[in-house]
Amino acid sequence: MIAVILGFVVWKGRRSGSRTIALDAALTLSGWWVVMSAVGAVVIIIKAFSVPWAEFDGQTQVYLDWPAGLPCSEFGDSATTMLTCGSEQLSDFTVGQASLGLRLLAMCAQLGSLALTTMPAVIVAIVCFQTLRGRAFSRSVTRGLTGGAIAVLVFGVTADLLSGIAATAGLREAFSADSEWYPSFYQLTVTPLPFVGALGLLALAAVFRQGTRLEQERIRLQQEKAALQKETEGLV
Repeated sequence: MIAVILGFVVWKGRRSGSRTIALDAALTLSGWWVVMSAVGAVVIIIKAFSVPWAEFDGQTQVYLDWPAGLPCSEFGDSATTMLTCGSEQLSDFTVGQASLGLRLLAMCAQLGSLALTTMPAVIVAIVCFQTLRGRAFSRSVTRGLTGGAIAVLVFGVTADLLSGIAATAGLREAFSADSEWYPSFYQLTVTPLPFVGALGLLALAAVFRQGTRLEQERIRLQQEKAALQKETEGLV
């Protein structure tokens, strides 16, 4: 699908003699990305109210041991090369016959993750659109980058927290309190990626802000030069 869209944009750009094929392609792809994310958000919302199950993808304190038939060394001290026995965190699972509250919680976690993954497309679309208009260094781009940094930080932290909360709540609803699989506490973790992404966007916004100042200074000097030239012509 992506290859078809790129091919069509490139073919159309070459046929029309466009000099902004790369920008056109980036804007088209980012636009499709946003549209598909919007469709995905609608699907997630509809699914929360129409199906009796809920999907989860978040960290929990429940761990599953590896299968007994899997060859492994318990302490990694075998004479031959082999796996060291371990366990896997139960983080990706589905709960059937989930309550409406649990399905809504899973929906919020999924929407948060979807919003986070859509933000790069939104930022690219803003930058490409303004650049194609001849306003690469404008306040709109700077504000878009700054707003994108805030959104990445908020959505990133929210998605991490909600994913863990929803996954633990799903296990608590699926198992009784006296079960060995019942999580006794919520394991909440926040990855550094939202902070790194937000910092990178803020740095990029600072670069564009400086470019905007230089562009405004260049325009001011051109206007003063034109005014001075007119005054000189009037004296002559």
